[in-house]
Formats: sequence, C-alpha cells, structure tokens
Amino acid sequence: MLRGYAILLYLFLYGPIALIVVFSFNSGLSAADFQGFSLKWYAKVATNELMLSALRTSAIVAFSSAALATIMGTMAALALQRVTGALRAVFDALIYVAIMVPGIVIGIATLIALVTTFDAANALLAQIWPGEVAPKLSMGYGSIIAAHTLFSMALVVVIVRARIAGMDRSLIEASMDLYADPWGTFRQVTLPQLMPAILAGFLLCFTFSFDDFVIAFFVAGPLNTLPIYVFSSIRRGVTPEINAIGTAVMMFSLILLFGAQILLRRRQAPAR
Repeated sequence: MLRGYAILLYLFLYGPIALIVVFSFNSGLSAADFQGFSLKWYAKVATNELMLSALRTSAIVAFSSAALATIMGTMAALALQRVTGALRAVFDALIYVAIMVPGIVIGIATLIALVTTFDAANALLAQIWPGEVAPKLSMGYGSIIAAHTLFSMALVVVIVRARIAGMDRSLIEASMDLYADPWGTFRQVTLPQLMPAILAGFLLCFTFSFDDFVIAFFVAGPLNTLPIYVFSSIRRGVTPEINAIGTAVMMFSLILLFGAQILLRRRQAPAR
C-alpha cells in the first residue's frame, strides 16, 4: 500500500509536468489535442521576438541579482560566524524568516518601499537639479534586481554557513602557523573550500530569479520578464508554444539545480 501511495503521489506531482513536455511536441494548434509529433513550436519560439526580449530581460536580471546576492550573502555568512549568543539567534531568525515569507508579501512590501523612496527622491531632484527637466527614478531593471537580490541573499547565507560549519579548520590553523596574513589565509585556504557552496548559491539564486513571477510582477514596471510574458500569453489561451516555452525553461532550471546539487555534494579530495 505504501508503494502504491508513493506511485500515486509522484504521478500527481509530475504527471502535469509530463503532459506539458509531451504536448510541446504537438503538431496541432490545440494544447490538449495531440495530433502528431512536431518541433514546429520550438522553431516558432526561437523566432518570437517578444519572447526573446523577455528572455534577455530575465537573463540580465537573474545574472545581476544572483551575482549581488552571492557576494553579499557570502560576506554576511562569514561575518555571522563571528557573532555569538543571543544576537546570533536573532540574526538566524531573521534569515530564516526572509526565506519563509511568501513572495507576494515581499513583492507588495518592496513595491511600497520603492514607490515611497522614488517619490521622495524625485521631489528632491526636482528642487536641486540645475537643468530644466530633472531625471525621475522609476521601476525597471534596478527595482527588480534589488528585490530579487534581497529575496535570494538569505539562501546564499544558509548554504555558505552550512559549508563553513563543515570546513576543515586545521588547514586554517596550519596557514596561521606558517605566518600567512588573514587575507592570504582567506584567499588561499578559506575561499577554495567555500567555492562549491558559493557557486551552488549562485546557481540557486539565478534559478529562483529567472523563474520568479510574483515579485517581478509587482516591481518590474514596464519590463517584461519571461514568466510575465508567459502569464500574459496564457490569458489569451494555452497553445503548444506555451508548452514549448515551459519545457525549455524547466529543462534549463533543472540543469542549474542539478549543477547546484552536485557542487553542494562536492568534497575536496583528501590531501596526499
């Protein structure tokens, strides 16, 4: 019975995803009526300028936010290792709360904060700007990159801190015994041991930012990311083209997630 329950559970979870993959190769116009095998929808996706523009936007946002989140999250993880007592418990709680808060709450809160800040900044610029027309701050790349960075930075902190906890401290002590300065110890000993976790954090942040719809919907402004484009297209009806886009995005995300998992499991070979 347990085996049958497990099979039904996996069918319930992955059956709809399998249907999307199968119907992405449909030769017909309907997303639910399979009329033959064809790759024409993938060819149509490859020539869809609106989709390609949204894909470029998502790639720029995901790479930028993942890079910023990785840098700041790694620095925060290293700093938190030196914090002890009740203060560390407070920081730990804040980090996990940032992960558990629903995306819609983060999106609304970020939208309100950005709108309030932009209104105050634009009023100040209008008064101090020497020219006739002062520039205005608005939603765009900066707002969505900032929101995704804040959302995903906590993931990097958790991953890197887990790697720090399992790190071989004897190598750091040996480096100090050999009169290496703190920067040399970090660059030659600590950073190489942390690099698998850092790269895994980057890949996870890239995946979450690339696939995010909820937060991007609130703070993207006039920009169209790929999830927003797909949502807009679905409102006009589901076609095999949407299935092809979903399949391609899913395969890309799985490659990144598996790469992150491999890096997380990677261990340095024992010294000889």
